[in-house]
Formats: sequence, structure tokens, C-alpha cells
Amino acid sequence: VKLVESGGDLVKPGESLTLSCAGSGFTFTDKWMHWLRQAPGKGLEWVSSIYTGDGSTNSADSVSGRFTISTDNSKNMLYLQMNNLKAEDTARYHCAVGLIAFVLRGEAPLGQGTQVTVSS
Repeated sequence: VKLVESGGDLVKPGESLTLSCAGSGFTFTDKWMHWLRQAPGKGLEWVSSIYTGDGSTNSADSVSGRFTISTDNSKNMLYLQMNNLKAEDTARYHCAVGLIAFVLRGEAPLGQGTQVTVSS
């Protein structure tokens, strides 16, 4: 299993950004896919999840209404559309596959991450 994130950048508060995650070595069929983030000096924080089987999603309260998770199963791609970015969104963003409990315990594949910095 390999996950490669891209799309991170330095942006100003209020701007938008879309992150991408390319998955290989597994099929996207009927999988839980996730975005997590880690700010400097802090632990891994769950951001958003999607079940590729039916498109069900859920997100952390801190990003609900601003971030949208999606997939293109035919291309093995996971996305995170981030709108109205805030300074507190600054972190390294990682994608992951599998049950979230395993991901948070470090027992599931996690990408190397892409840096998002929100600063004026």
C-alpha cells in the first residue's frame, strides 16, 4: 500500500486549497479513507473520512462546513477541498486507508504528508 499526498502550499487566511492523495497497491472499492493532520508540537488529529462504497462522509467539527472530502475511485484518488482556511488549519496533512481506530493507533498505512501553512 502506498499513499502520496500533494497540493499543500502557503496561503492567506480565507483562501482555498485542494489536497490530493494518490493511492496504489490496493483498490478503492469499499474502503474507509481519511485525512488527518498534525500541527507542530501536536499529535495526529482526525480531519475527515469517506467510505468509498457509498460516499458517506463525516468531518471534525473544526472543519465541518469548510472542508469537503471526496474520491475518484476510478483513478484511486482522494481529495480534500479546503475553503475559508484559518491559521489554525496550519499542519501537515496525511491521507490514510482503513478503519480509523487502526489509523490512529499507527496500525494502518499513512502517507508522508503535505504541508499546509495559513498565514497573512
